[in-house]
Amino acid sequence: MQTIQLGFVDWAIVALYFVFILGIGLYLKRFADTGKGYFLGGRSNSAWVAGLAFLSANLGALELLGWTGGTVKYGMYAAHFYWIGAIPAMIFLGLYMMPFYYSSKIHSVPGYLRLRFDERTRLLNAATFAVMTVLMSGVNLYAMALVLKTFLGWDWNVCMWASAVTVACYVTLGGLLSAIFTEIVQFFLIWFGLFLVAILGFVELGGPAEIVQRMPETMTHLWSTSVYASDNAMEVTFAGIVLGLGFVLSFGYWTTDFLVVQRAFSSKDLRSARLTPILASFFKMALPVIVIGAGMVAYKLAHDPDSGFTLLQGKNGPDFNSALPLLIQRYYPTGLIGLGVTALLAGFMAGQAGNVTAFNTVWTYDIYRSVFRKDASDAHLVWVGRVTTIVGILLSVVTAYITMQFETIMDYVQAIFSWVNAPLFATMLLGMFWKRTSSAGAFWGLLAGMLTSFLLFLGLRFDWFDPYPVTFADHPSEMTCNLWQAFWAWVVTFGATIGISLVTPGKSDKELEGLVSGLTPREQRSDVPLLKTPGFWALVSLAILIALNIWCW
Repeated sequence: MQTIQLGFVDWAIVALYFVFILGIGLYLKRFADTGKGYFLGGRSNSAWVAGLAFLSANLGALELLGWTGGTVKYGMYAAHFYWIGAIPAMIFLGLYMMPFYYSSKIHSVPGYLRLRFDERTRLLNAATFAVMTVLMSGVNLYAMALVLKTFLGWDWNVCMWASAVTVACYVTLGGLLSAIFTEIVQFFLIWFGLFLVAILGFVELGGPAEIVQRMPETMTHLWSTSVYASDNAMEVTFAGIVLGLGFVLSFGYWTTDFLVVQRAFSSKDLRSARLTPILASFFKMALPVIVIGAGMVAYKLAHDPDSGFTLLQGKNGPDFNSALPLLIQRYYPTGLIGLGVTALLAGFMAGQAGNVTAFNTVWTYDIYRSVFRKDASDAHLVWVGRVTTIVGILLSVVTAYITMQFETIMDYVQAIFSWVNAPLFATMLLGMFWKRTSSAGAFWGLLAGMLTSFLLFLGLRFDWFDPYPVTFADHPSEMTCNLWQAFWAWVVTFGATIGISLVTPGKSDKELEGLVSGLTPREQRSDVPLLKTPGFWALVSLAILIALNIWCW
């Protein structure tokens, strides 16, 4: 079995990382004895702290293994998931949606749904979100175990339980505050530990331009090959990218997924909360240097018979998820290998911790307190949150074994997002910007959208019907199916919610104060310099995004 040989220095780096992470959990336990401290991080963080944690919570297995391997499979099209598939939605969250979230003093996104609509809508979203976070947490456990087992030679069960126990300890002790501080550490570890992979690959192969010249035309552009599905490796059209990814999946994830939004809730004031996703957008745009760059290097090496670089084989062909660990093996000497492995572990644990903290908050506030103990004390809820963390970790171990049944991590994750986040975005959009949206319309529209997405998922994968009317492609890839089923789920939710709302009663203006556009006071601060306003940095971020897309057209 192919393994990475670790020296004493490498093992020392890995061991120090685990000790340091557990130490953070023990230290921060004293600040997490209240609901505000445990579930909201004390609401005392600056925009920079919250912003780094906001992005780090997204830097899990999907970002590292998933999209490095995704670049080997799809080429430059993987960059869409960093640029059009993230930045516009992050800016929209900061400028337009965060005021509703933050001013309502909620603990979770389902909590907003209760205030805006009713208890049943909150419970529907809370239950589906809880399932989603457990499934996503299992992805990170699986990916970590894959790296340790395949490349270090560890037993599968041992490495998975080592990861699970570590995350359980520091999140159970310190809650969201502990997760945020460790996520910041993990953010810098990921950059310093993995940045050199792409750089060393570029040096060996003659630079990015040389690599691009030797890749097929279907893999080297972002937009010029998107007119017809057959012209690009992802087999998706311009419409699928813009509507399915750029609008529905992107906005559905970044504006409604409590996993990332929760980090902005920890900000010390509304301006910091609005700046959180906007500042994070700059780092998000830079991540393709690591992920897409490393993927391009792996593609070139994998297609050169003289390179000695071969992807591991999965059940249905090459295991694209093995690309990044194999590059670490190729380029890093003793000491740096330990740093690279630690960076991978940090990414997986950041993603897992993010899902677990979101899970324990939603379960405690939106399910347990709502259904079982409406009069629960603050101390009791903190205790329930800690118990829920342990339960969430155990469930994640179970779902990690489920993840093993899917061909690629990224296809699995995007399918989950299309079931939950895509229809929820339609509900949130109407709820925040159309005061006529009724409680009945929100509930039944959301349920209809979720069922639509899941039925499309089953129908497209088991050939129940012709895929062309759904995806506009004769032989769509797994990712193309995910993008289009997300779009149709959003359309069904949006249309059904409007239709039902027009024939059912809505809430009064007084009940909607602070929850709907036009009924929420705007933040008026004339003393803030232009360079510290969310709007200014949103424009800068958008300008850079446009320039990057033109450059890679």
